[in-house]
Amino acid sequence: MSGPLTGIRVIELASAGPGPFCAMLLADLGADVLRVDRAAGGGLVGPSSDYAAELLHRGRRSIAVDLKHPDGVETVLRLVESADVLMEGFRPGVTERLGIGPEECMQRNSRLIYGRMTGYGQDGPMAQVVGHDLNYIALSGVLSMIGRRGQPPTPPLSLVGDFGGGGLMLALGILAALLERQRSGRGQVIDAAMVEGAAVLATPFFGFMQTGVWSTERGTNIVDSGAPYYDVYETADGRWLSVAAMEPHFYRTLVEMLGLSDAGLPDQNDRARWPEMKERFTEAIRSQTRDEWCQRFDGVEACVAPVLDADEIEHEPHLAARGAFVRHEGFLQPAPAPRFSRTPARLSRRPPLPGEHTAEALADWGFGDSEIDALQSAGAIGRTEPETLVAPAGGS
Repeated sequence: MSGPLTGIRVIELASAGPGPFCAMLLADLGADVLRVDRAAGGGLVGPSSDYAAELLHRGRRSIAVDLKHPDGVETVLRLVESADVLMEGFRPGVTERLGIGPEECMQRNSRLIYGRMTGYGQDGPMAQVVGHDLNYIALSGVLSMIGRRGQPPTPPLSLVGDFGGGGLMLALGILAALLERQRSGRGQVIDAAMVEGAAVLATPFFGFMQTGVWSTERGTNIVDSGAPYYDVYETADGRWLSVAAMEPHFYRTLVEMLGLSDAGLPDQNDRARWPEMKERFTEAIRSQTRDEWCQRFDGVEACVAPVLDADEIEHEPHLAARGAFVRHEGFLQPAPAPRFSRTPARLSRRPPLPGEHTAEALADWGFGDSEIDALQSAGAIGRTEPETLVAPAGGS
């Protein structure tokens, strides 16, 4: 392991989406993250043909624990005693009912940072309401801002709620709590709600709305596809070109490169004529292929870039020079970010099969061989047979 978080021990109670993303970020930065997967009755953890493609699970080991077994609960509490962080993504009150809530855990370790990830928060009228990313960004007001003019709000993948407003916000909270612990010597509980995290991401736009700078009508503002100089355009070969020439000097260069300098275009920010200008830009950009435009704009300061498909990123010269994407254990994936001058982060373990490291990891965290055998015999922890650990197609 390497990275600025080397030496930090994290327990991740298995969940989906934002929780694993947060754990991945911590593992990428060097933390020793131990994922606690479920093992009903302590039986074998079944094989999974696609486990190695679960890139959100990279960089950590997995143990299988039956959290409904009293010895399984005690196993987690034992782990807590030597952990820096525990993170969970259950509905409010679930870990308390299991016996591994903040109170029980912090009785074992007063320095523990207890991170909690939910959609609507630990309290309030909607705390127990089910939901997903789209619901959280809808309630936060953010979804209403995303989309083209005259069209419904556009779901922006799961990036705003799950990963930006959720996993990344929880990771920030954990790092801040670890820093504060150096002064106080005490842990604390972090309540990360995706609806609130998504709202924080949109902070400037809430301000713009209240000053009249931002229209609540989608697709009529500068950065929401309203401006002709900030949008994506189809090229002659059916591909796409991104244009973001907001500043006047970039805009002048863009217009010149598109061959529209003498076209009698209205003022750059004449919003009433933006639809007309967009038609002119569309016609001009459709006259050449994407790569022809890229060659034409090469070395020109106009804020233009190709829209790359996922199968093109590996060989893009800048990304390749930076090592932004790497092949690890047979899968192309984003490299850890950001970058550190003294303590570089590196990819380590491939995504684990649930329970793959149960005995090994428990031993590293202070459990004796006889204790591990007893827990397996009691059904408190699961195990994975070696023959289930078969690399999937494309893996290694």
